[in-house]
Amino acid sequence: MASMAAAKMIVATTRDFAGSLTHIRPLTCAAVAQRLVPHPPDLIKWVKREGGFVHPSLRIAQSDDSLGLDLVSSEDIPKGSDLIALPHHIPLRFGSDGADGSHSHSVLLDLACRVPDELWAMRLGLKLLQERAKENSFWWPYISNLPETYSVPIFFSGDDIKNLQYAPVLHQVNKRCRFLLNFEKEVKGVLESLRQVDHPFQGQDVDASSLGWAMSAVSSRAFRLHGDKDGTEGGIPMMLPLIDMCNHSFSPNAQIVQERDAVGKEMLVVSKAEIKQDSPLLLNYGCLSNDLFLLDYGFVMLSNPYDRIELRYDSALLDAASMAAGVSSPNFSSPAPWQQQILSALHLGGENSSLKVTLGGTELIEGRLLAALRVLLSSEAERVQKHDLNILTSISAETPVGISTEVAAFRTVIALCVIALEHFPTKIIDDESLLKKGVSSSTELAIQFRMHKKSVIIDVMRDLTRRVRLLSSKQNVTSQA
Repeated sequence: MASMAAAKMIVATTRDFAGSLTHIRPLTCAAVAQRLVPHPPDLIKWVKREGGFVHPSLRIAQSDDSLGLDLVSSEDIPKGSDLIALPHHIPLRFGSDGADGSHSHSVLLDLACRVPDELWAMRLGLKLLQERAKENSFWWPYISNLPETYSVPIFFSGDDIKNLQYAPVLHQVNKRCRFLLNFEKEVKGVLESLRQVDHPFQGQDVDASSLGWAMSAVSSRAFRLHGDKDGTEGGIPMMLPLIDMCNHSFSPNAQIVQERDAVGKEMLVVSKAEIKQDSPLLLNYGCLSNDLFLLDYGFVMLSNPYDRIELRYDSALLDAASMAAGVSSPNFSSPAPWQQQILSALHLGGENSSLKVTLGGTELIEGRLLAALRVLLSSEAERVQKHDLNILTSISAETPVGISTEVAAFRTVIALCVIALEHFPTKIIDDESLLKKGVSSSTELAIQFRMHKKSVIIDVMRDLTRRVRLLSSKQNVTSQA
């Protein structure tokens, strides 16, 4: 397939992409992950020299997985301590040191405008590549400490992309690979006729792999924070030297605080809890699914309460699931007009439909899907219509349209889960057996990802089975009474 071929082309050039920007910054290639240069400048000293603050008990240590560097405390640090402070000029933003009206900056801006919003990391990645190519970049002490390689799936082998076994992420990986290959052509077309003095990358070649490196560096390290004059939703992406060495945790021991000083913003990291000796600094990157952790950061949270699986709301699939669950007379393929009206309000029918629905996470069943099942499995229009959408979409609303309908809805979802599990070529026991044999790091990551997806499905089935038993018991008691 063309999409898989795109992924293979990017993988094939990972050894070469570093060299595409290296006649100013020579790089080394090694069997294990390295910094961009063998002996990069001391990042802590650079931050301090530029007016920043670093707690005296913090040190930089090699990560356990050898793919990065961690910030670790050399002694106990009390709760509420200032850990790191970065003055306004240290974070790397797209507009940093570039809004000077030069042709080089206008070219970079033109290229950034060609990047779709969902791949925002590529826009800042262009600025990162520009600074990496610049001989006397202010940010070189930071950039030289960045990893030479990243563990995100766009750099997986074709087999390991297949090993993910999960269609929504496979789609995203192939989409990103195709974008990088197409964007390489656009970049080359813009740059080929430029004079050296106007070239944003100092005349150096930029290919799909160097673009992929930059996009991965940003997606795995940048923070989206409020800027000086910008109140844009989601904030302005920026790279925060040293701070981006903090690991992720849903129970972090540190947090980022933005303060305004005399010259603008100051980024401050403060301890939320006591940090024990030899413990890493931990920030919460966000309540994200493993899809985003894998695609943007290159890791999987093996215990992730926010992980979900995606399904498409499809009447034929729901008909099949309800039949498998023994539910009689469902109306998924032919809803009554009153049911269709509610589906349209849920955006599961009509012109503004959004048919992606999810299972798992904190909701267990996405509210729109649950409401649709409650509506379509009920024949009592008046009973349904007396509830607003807030009630119909809430799993905590106890049997709003009756116990029998609730049981039918849950059984249909359990059948959906069985169908979803059958789409994975391997079972969890097979995955566990493969991991015991020993595999490459990327293969291990792909297997861990698909194992957790299957676990999410199984957990949903267990929870709903328990709910069905409870409801059935109540139903029996009511009927006996």
